[in-house]
Amino acid sequence: MKIAVAGGTGTVGTHVVSAARARDHEVVVLSRSEGVDLTTGAGLDAALIGVNAVVDVASLQTQSADAATRFFSTVTENLLAAEKRAGVGHHVALSIVGIDGSSYGYYKGKLAQERALLASDAPFTLLRATQFHEFAQQMVAQLSFGPFTAVPAMRTQPVAASEVASRLVDLAAGAPQARVADLAGPREENLARMVRAYLRAIGRRALVIPLSLPGAAFVAMRDGSLLAGPAADLGQQTYDRWLAERVATAQR
Repeated sequence: MKIAVAGGTGTVGTHVVSAARARDHEVVVLSRSEGVDLTTGAGLDAALIGVNAVVDVASLQTQSADAATRFFSTVTENLLAAEKRAGVGHHVALSIVGIDGSSYGYYKGKLAQERALLASDAPFTLLRATQFHEFAQQMVAQLSFGPFTAVPAMRTQPVAASEVASRLVDLAAGAPQARVADLAGPREENLARMVRAYLRAIGRRALVIPLSLPGAAFVAMRDGSLLAGPAADLGQQTYDRWLAERVATAQR
């Protein structure tokens, strides 16, 4: 089948593209580098000709609720409209576990994306997943200041982006199911421990400072609200195994 991947050059998108091609699907990457602008809809009609399913893993880096809401609402509406014109039979979207009622700006954007899907008449499947293993690396890049790395005190259940991608391709190849079971990593982790392990693995010294910040969004990070429930499906790859494999690959 022919699958289009919105955000196919991102963290999970590259895995989706690889997983789909490994299963002999024809893949179309929807990104600016391929002449498609998801925020304006430019290039979408031509890109979706003959496409059977769209996997939407498009994202942006922001903590602004307004920016995130505008981005995810606009991209979803543009994709659904173009899919309807092209006769695409299935829209698969990736969201995040535990975002209901969150005050965190990015999560509000993801909720707006979900609302746009639920309000449409599009045949869709929605998968929520927990944070990826790459989350610790991203925190180091964003929150390091000289010899210090400050991270929010957080309980998390990270999952391999490759496993999320595999699930998304499975879903795209099937019939629309609306909301499906969440996908999470095999065990709970502490974000500060993850960051320390990542820093040791890359040979970098830094004092990791977990911060118990005020506000509902940070309370949710600490109280387990972002962990998967008992009905979630669990991935296989632990964070430590992922990190070891990443270091081994880098050393080859």
